[in-house]
Amino acid sequence: MPPIPPAADEVRVRLPDGTLHAHPGETTPLVIARSISDGLARAVVAAEVDGKVVDANRPLSELVHGSDSDDAVGPLSLRLLTNRDREALDVLRHSAAHVMARAVMRLYKGVSLAFGPTTSGGFYYDFDLPEKISEEDFPRIEAEMKAIIKAKEPFERVVLGRHKARQLCQDLNQDLKVEHIDSGLADQATVSIYRQGEFVDLCRGPHIPDAGRIKAVKLLNVAGAYWKGDASGRQLQRLYGTAFFDKKELEEYLNQIEEAKRRDHRVLGKKHGLFAIHPEVGQGLCLWLPKGARVRVTLEEFLRKELLGRGYDPVFSPHLGRVELYETSGHFPYYRDSQFPPLFGSEAGGLVDAWSRRLEEETLSADDEDKLMAAAEVLGVQLPGYKPSASTDARRAVLHEWQTAHERYLVKPMNCPHHCHIFKAQPRSYRQLPLRLFEFGTVYRHEQTGELNGMLRVRGLTQDDAHIFCTGDQVEQEFRATIDLTKFVLDSVGLSDYRVQLSLRDRDSDKYVGSEQNWDRAESALRGVLNDSGLEFNEQPGEAAFYGPKADFMVRDCIGRSWQLGTVQLDYNLPERFKLEYKGGDNEAHRPVMIHRAPFGSLERFTGMLIEHFAGAFPLWLSPEQIRVLPLSDKSLEYAVTVAKQFEDAGLKVTIDSRDGKVEAKIRDAQIDLINYMAVVGPKEAESASIALRDRIDGNLGTMPVAEAIAKLQAEVAARTVRQVVVNKLAATADDSEERNLY
Repeated sequence: MPPIPPAADEVRVRLPDGTLHAHPGETTPLVIARSISDGLARAVVAAEVDGKVVDANRPLSELVHGSDSDDAVGPLSLRLLTNRDREALDVLRHSAAHVMARAVMRLYKGVSLAFGPTTSGGFYYDFDLPEKISEEDFPRIEAEMKAIIKAKEPFERVVLGRHKARQLCQDLNQDLKVEHIDSGLADQATVSIYRQGEFVDLCRGPHIPDAGRIKAVKLLNVAGAYWKGDASGRQLQRLYGTAFFDKKELEEYLNQIEEAKRRDHRVLGKKHGLFAIHPEVGQGLCLWLPKGARVRVTLEEFLRKELLGRGYDPVFSPHLGRVELYETSGHFPYYRDSQFPPLFGSEAGGLVDAWSRRLEEETLSADDEDKLMAAAEVLGVQLPGYKPSASTDARRAVLHEWQTAHERYLVKPMNCPHHCHIFKAQPRSYRQLPLRLFEFGTVYRHEQTGELNGMLRVRGLTQDDAHIFCTGDQVEQEFRATIDLTKFVLDSVGLSDYRVQLSLRDRDSDKYVGSEQNWDRAESALRGVLNDSGLEFNEQPGEAAFYGPKADFMVRDCIGRSWQLGTVQLDYNLPERFKLEYKGGDNEAHRPVMIHRAPFGSLERFTGMLIEHFAGAFPLWLSPEQIRVLPLSDKSLEYAVTVAKQFEDAGLKVTIDSRDGKVEAKIRDAQIDLINYMAVVGPKEAESASIALRDRIDGNLGTMPVAEAIAKLQAEVAARTVRQVVVNKLAATADDSEERNLY
């Protein structure tokens, strides 16, 4: 028998324990919580209905019949969110952003509101206001926020027609909101606003029931910003803050911020001579100084040895490639805005390129086109097939034909198209598959200046890139092996706190290439391997690469910050685009499957992350200076050189502190320089062919023969021992995405 439908004014709800309940349509999740217990009602922050987080005081009827769930069928799945749920903190912080905006509007005149999203560590709000906010203003803004919180006024949601909402924002003199309704929300028939007391804001929500749920709030810093991130647009002030459910969590988070400042890789990199970035060389282009280069070489040698042992073949590819190469792969012009401009073999190349782009953007007037035609003739460009009366596509096709006949190059933005041609360079048989190609390949991305961040966000990056070409039957086996390799690499540097994000396509988006069948196969294969692996993973629709799904390793460092490092990507599309083939057992041509993988991600980002994770104090196997020999005086210098030579011959990185001065000062400096071990030598040690070994962590280890000390250090290097890691006391507090899109 089919289930009995609820009464016309009732909504069926399924709770997490599986029980079904019928409630009147005006019932809210908060009312349901109160029917269970008053304590639960006081703890509820929001609700999750059919997988979507909503206000706790939202009527159930809206969630069935409203704009959010037009196609809802059957009972609603309801989960009540309290401060124990990860999603709840995001709701709390977004509400705190509204409280902050309300406080700013109370204290300053002429405030125009932009956006106030949450971030991985808190929230911010962008304002356009005549006065400049400084950190000296934070105490009075926080005091006003606390007054608003103390009043415990509710957040009220109101849905308005778009035109009515526009008029409301115009009446409130909120011109940025008006502009966003006209542009960003132009396709929306209705929009929601939230009201709290006198404060009204265009917002998608959700919000906490009332401001009193915010127990701890703190402003962090203020910075400049641009309206919608457009550097040519209005300049705004961005006020950052954070909020928690209790003061202890806030205190721990503020301690984490201070610890992060102490570990800032940009400061430590300069202090310890690891890397440098100079404007004369170029923003975002790292200079690896000798000590940093030693760390990099150690990482490369470690991974190269491992890959050779796992059946990979090394390859090299040039730093340039013809634009046509990346047009075939789909990277150009898809990612053009994040690539450096093309290099042209003809002096007219830039003109024709700009001409084509203007046509694509439909910003070319007839007068502009006449001027371009005249300029092209001056530069000797012959376009006999170009007709101004033809369609835009036809005109661009003529320009593209000219471009193809004249050399255009890109500084390499990625390695995979080159590796496709390496595969294609020779006939391939199924007996040769899987073919695993690896390269430490440097690529270049034109990141925005404001987004650059030391080694963590650069314009020139070296990927530990590899591409595996295999048969369809080998996909799961190879994908499983790449997951195991990434786990091995992370474990080798003591990074054991990680989860995997399975990035899938957004089925409603047209940015993805390839057939539905291939996408379904790829996503199913990755999901199956991750399920079998026992790794914690979550699925993230819309985050796949344009050519295939991927598994990204989200690594948490010792103070609780999350980093996206290793990645494994499955690709049925590039082999199709490059017409890659191998001869199968049936003597017919078949298309291989391609797996992209990079356990480090990039050597720059990985090293920058390790600098911060270890606070510059690398484990012995990675350290650029593993032991420093400290002679007591010049009389012991000759023996110090002998000792250093023995350590060097044993494959250890050693230096000698030959300066005049007391050995106590040399020990102190070695500690400051984060040297793992110190070998103090004097007349007694020279006489007994020994050293007094000191450990940066454990201090004096006593006198021992040089050979014994060498064996001790070699064993620690061979085991890749990580001896000192700070345990993170701060639990995960928010989603790892940088910000959540809101109105």
